[in-house]
Amino acid sequence: MSKSSYVYNVQLLIEDEHHASALAQLLNKLNAANFIDYKILSGIELGQELDARIANAGSKATIPIQQQDTNGKAVSSPTKSTATNDSDKKKDSKEDSYSHSLDIFHQFKSKNKLIRLIVNRGLGIKSSIPCRVINVSEQESIITVYHVDEKQVYTFRLNEIEDYIES
Repeated sequence: MSKSSYVYNVQLLIEDEHHASALAQLLNKLNAANFIDYKILSGIELGQELDARIANAGSKATIPIQQQDTNGKAVSSPTKSTATNDSDKKKDSKEDSYSHSLDIFHQFKSKNKLIRLIVNRGLGIKSSIPCRVINVSEQESIITVYHVDEKQVYTFRLNEIEDYIES
């Protein structure tokens, strides 16, 4: 008798204190179930408090967002002064570097690509981690990854990541 393959779309509700620990719990269960393959399509809940505040907002003002050119660099607005000092240039350069790095990690996340991170944990301790990116927080410059060998979820600040290798 030949086997057939079946695909199911399932929504699961997991309660935990943090998103990363809930995701780790889900991944542990899926890996323990010995499924042939699985793909997590989404998993971020904005929350009822945000929805309520947006619904009750008295005025909704449009906030202009700085445009980017085709290279991903910010295009300066016409009201911005062209005279900047060296510290502003260094800050802008660092922000452009972070922005570019975050864009790369967003691409890895969307493609579910296996990568190897070289992470400096401080005091000269470096780790080489085969992983998949599961979340990128632009506000905090934090990358959350799933270690494919240890089947654990780790969170790193962007400044801890020294390099990455695409697999």
